[in-house]
Amino acid sequence: MSHASLAAGTTQTAPEGGLLPVSRRVMNLATFLSQIAARLPDEPALIIDEHITTWGALEQRVQALASVFKQAGLVKGDRILTHSPNNRELIEVMLASFRIGAVWVPTNFRITPDDVDYLARSSGASAFICHSDFPGHAALAGKLDGLKLVAGIGPTAGDNGVEALIDKALQHASPHQAERVDYDDPCWFFFTSGTTGKSKASVLTHGQMAFVLTNHLCDLMPGTTHHDRSLVVAPLTHGAGVHYLAQLVRGAATVFSTSPKFSAEAAWAAIERWGVTNFFTVPTILKLMVEHESIDRYRHNSLRYIIYAGAPMYRADQKTALQKLGSVLVQYFGLGEVTGNISVLPPEDHSPDDEAMPHLGSCGYARTGMEISIQGDDGKLLPANENGEICICGPAVFAGYYNNPEANQKAFRDGWFRTGDMGYQDAKGYLYITGRASDMYISGGSNIYPREIEEKILVAGLLHEVCILGVPDPTWGEIGVMVGVLKEGANWDPKAFQAWLDTNIARYKHPRHFVIWPELPKSGYGKITKKIIYQELLDREALPQP
Repeated sequence: MSHASLAAGTTQTAPEGGLLPVSRRVMNLATFLSQIAARLPDEPALIIDEHITTWGALEQRVQALASVFKQAGLVKGDRILTHSPNNRELIEVMLASFRIGAVWVPTNFRITPDDVDYLARSSGASAFICHSDFPGHAALAGKLDGLKLVAGIGPTAGDNGVEALIDKALQHASPHQAERVDYDDPCWFFFTSGTTGKSKASVLTHGQMAFVLTNHLCDLMPGTTHHDRSLVVAPLTHGAGVHYLAQLVRGAATVFSTSPKFSAEAAWAAIERWGVTNFFTVPTILKLMVEHESIDRYRHNSLRYIIYAGAPMYRADQKTALQKLGSVLVQYFGLGEVTGNISVLPPEDHSPDDEAMPHLGSCGYARTGMEISIQGDDGKLLPANENGEICICGPAVFAGYYNNPEANQKAFRDGWFRTGDMGYQDAKGYLYITGRASDMYISGGSNIYPREIEEKILVAGLLHEVCILGVPDPTWGEIGVMVGVLKEGANWDPKAFQAWLDTNIARYKHPRHFVIWPELPKSGYGKITKKIIYQELLDREALPQP
């Protein structure tokens, strides 16, 4: 399938005498809900702010909303943009979009109206659904052409709110089949975080996502059943949404709060209250939870899997989490374009004891059905332990960027998806990330990867968080700037820190400029990104002067 034509499915014609069918029909993802609702109608599907929605009720509501969408003229291939924090309606919009064969286009609810305007226009949105807490964003609907449906989410959304539309449709709704879809029919525009330039819409398809969800259950949460409970501590518009769908597949209930502010104590209280067995998070949120004093006041022995991804977890934080929680950590490495399916480091490969971790620093081995290739600039395969670009092939790789042939040309080479991450594999196939290709800077002719320096600095114990990035310098080309947050009670002594660097890190890798802040700014998904840090350095006029 062409990466440039992704708004609707295509058919494949079998070669003469071949065995390929004329099309690759697959199950519509929304059918997972129908199957679970038929088997477990009275079991809890969602536990939101203590309110329980059963699988049977959720199926009825999604069917009703799908009817609303159809009555509004929405059809297979239409894009349904949704701007909202976590709530039940967000999930219902996602599943109803899948059901009619439309494409769900979720945004990060923390972005600005201008950003949402760009996403709506670049995706060619046919419907605009916005939470009532964001009137500035909702007003964009009046400026967009071709919208078939404008609706709200939230208690003040009124008669045109998703809740009201569903309640009205339930009065006369009749069961209907999910729309027929083929393997390559898009279901989700998964926007990248836009580390360089504008965000791009990674096209996820029904067939690809069916593989991804099966893979998540196989590699990350083996043995998951309807007896499990999953906690949401991240926006469902991103990786947590994929994790949610994996719970849906097995009939496991999902628990979350609609409170706008994350609370570590509330998370631990929910884990105890509902016997939570798994949750997905990013390292910064897990660090916050583990270091909060409430961890010792609530039972958490029900936990079987804590899946962390989205950014590397520093060894010092990993040790603390393992000491507090035991052998429950599961790391995966992946990107939106591969829907997380690159590598996995299971619980048995985690240990608080360095000597008991033969693959210390690794993010694991290739996910089931996926292949990792470490390649040089020329695309040739590099031998074990040699650093190069991490490239991927397999059924989890996305269909391409929507309406962006230039980006697709750069992203693929000889059938391999180029992640832009640098790393190497050891002889056993364990993958080690050395940094983003874009994070690398060149100082005095030497390539420097910040990740390895950050890791060593954190293990030293002085800093709570750290970020190192390269900035222009007239003498060296670029130099490293370190931005850090001191641990509680620690004192900053630049001379003593420089002495530690002299002893522990090769001199050419030393950051040349140090900045200490009370905290590091983070992305809407809780990540520390160099783009955000660099902009903050500019805003605060904290960069070194030539």
